[in-house]
Parts: sequence; structure tokens; C-alpha cells
Amino acid sequence: MFDETQIKIIDATMTIIVEKGYSGTTTKNIAKLAGVNECTIFRKFDGKKEIILAAMSLPRWNPGLSEKDFAYVGIPEEDLVSFSRTYMTKVTPQMVKISIGLRTAELEGIALPGIMKIPEVFKKVLKQYFTEMIEKGKLKNCDVESAALQFISMNFGFVFLNASFGDKLIGISGDEYIRNSVNVFLKGME
Repeated sequence: MFDETQIKIIDATMTIIVEKGYSGTTTKNIAKLAGVNECTIFRKFDGKKEIILAAMSLPRWNPGLSEKDFAYVGIPEEDLVSFSRTYMTKVTPQMVKISIGLRTAELEGIALPGIMKIPEVFKKVLKQYFTEMIEKGKLKNCDVESAALQFISMNFGFVFLNASFGDKLIGISGDEYIRNSVNVFLKGME
């Protein structure tokens, strides 16, 4: 798909975007980090936007969350713990930093659709799951839209805080957080 030089350019671009954001990323910085001549960037890509599109197609730079990632057994506590683990395995602190680095008006129509796929998939899965569990009597009737958004926020919040502050703020493991937060979430639904 991409040759070795293109991969170096993509990786350098995304590394700089994590640190400086899209606007702070220059082709000069990219060339230096990739170990290529700046002209090589323009021989391989039309510019930064094309590099971003290329990066979004690679698993290293896009978690590729899909509905198939969320298997469940029909026991809300176990299932929601599993959903959170899946989400946090795919949506890493690095992915959050990339998402933040790509939020600029220049990229709105380019990067935003790729970034939006992750919460859209998670929301769709959660709404279907909550609807099914309500129909089976395993959860009380609730607004599934609100419940899905609350659950997404709970998970994204932890990943965001971890990406932003790490151990300086977070004093528990991801697994401990998942178990505790799922427990609180389910109690709130009672």
C-alpha cells in the first residue's frame, strides 16, 4: 500500500501532530524527523492533508473500532466491562492526542469523519445493547441515547485524562477504573 519512505513521512507527520497540532506541523519538521529531503514529501504526497488521509487508513494511527469488536453474553456488568476494555484498548492516549491534534478548521472535512467513526460506532453498539437488555428485562427502561452518551463520556473521560495527565492525576489502574465506573453506572440505571 505505502512504501517505506511514505511510512516514514506518515509516522513523522503524526508524531509531530501529537506534539504540536496540525497547524504547528511543517513539512520542514516532517522532513527532518522522517530523515528525508523536504522535496521527497511532495514527491510522495500532495501535502500535509494527503498525509493525514493516508495516516487515517493505517491501524497505527486510526483504531478502526467496529461493531464486531463488541461481543457480549447478556450479563450487563460483564458486557459493559468488556465494552470498556475494548474501547480503552483501541482508543489509547495516543489516539486521543492525535484526535486533538487534528481538530482544526483546515481539516474539518478531512479528519473529522474518520475521528467521528469511533464514537459513532460505540454509540450505535451501546444503544442496540441497552435496547436489547431493556427488552429482556435485564435493565430498567431508560433513554438509551442518554445512557449511551453517558457511557461513552465515562470511558472517553478516563482516556482523555490519562492522555493529558497520566499518573500525575490518575491513581488507579484502567481495569480498576472500568470495574468501579461500570458498577456506578449500573447502579445509576436501577
